[in-house]
Amino acid sequence: MVLDIIFLMLISSTSHVSANSTTVLPAAAAACSNGECQLRDECSTDRDCAAGLYCLSCPLEFRGSRCVRSTISDPFKLLNNSLPFNKYAFLTTHNSFAIRGEPSHTGVPRFTPANQEDTVTQQLNHGVRALMLDTYEFKDGIWLCHSFKGKCHDFTAFEPAMDTLKEIKAFMSANPSEILTLILEDHVEAPYELSRLFRSSGLDKYWFPVSKMPRDGQDWPLVKDMVANNQRLIVFTSDRSKQETERIAYQWNFMVETQCECFLFSCCFHLWIGL
Repeated sequence: MVLDIIFLMLISSTSHVSANSTTVLPAAAAACSNGECQLRDECSTDRDCAAGLYCLSCPLEFRGSRCVRSTISDPFKLLNNSLPFNKYAFLTTHNSFAIRGEPSHTGVPRFTPANQEDTVTQQLNHGVRALMLDTYEFKDGIWLCHSFKGKCHDFTAFEPAMDTLKEIKAFMSANPSEILTLILEDHVEAPYELSRLFRSSGLDKYWFPVSKMPRDGQDWPLVKDMVANNQRLIVFTSDRSKQETERIAYQWNFMVETQCECFLFSCCFHLWIGL
């Protein structure tokens, strides 16, 4: 299950976008069970819900438990893959690595919020096509941590970044027509360690080069061409300097973020727009 999600859309021209959305849950339907419950019907177990749905409890959004979707429509299959990459919107998870129930890899109990219930592999299989990862230098390597003040601690660490990159590589190898985007909150200060990590993981074979990323209102390449060239991994960093030194795209050269209000542990939706 995805707990904390955003939508990512890369577009070619500079524009201002504002959006307001309101979700109104209908009145509870009559009692149902045995796979007969439909979207947003009240439920007791996953078995109550129809195919493609499962039973979710989210106290801050609605009372009790309701049937919700377990997968999304793949926009690249829905619209075909002949359009520029920036013409598609796709699902992104926030703190994709911060998984509830993930065992401690440091021997110290973790004391930091979790944002997801699915593993990274499950997120990708459920239709997520962009992951937000927080990279830190920790224990003589690069780890994914949900931390603060630029430092990772035993109680905020989730796992070595290589473990997650291996999951991503396995998915990309098994799905040769899929394009993934990684958005890094980058706290790695050691020169070239981040690019070395990607080379060691084998993901560099899918790398979409920053030199091909459009500027000044131009369209991105066609999805079918990105797939044909096997340049299917787009990586953005929050560290401006790495676009010049390591050729990793600085995110704010290519996207902006709309603002939204978030409340403690509630679901929050963003729209990201590339320039």
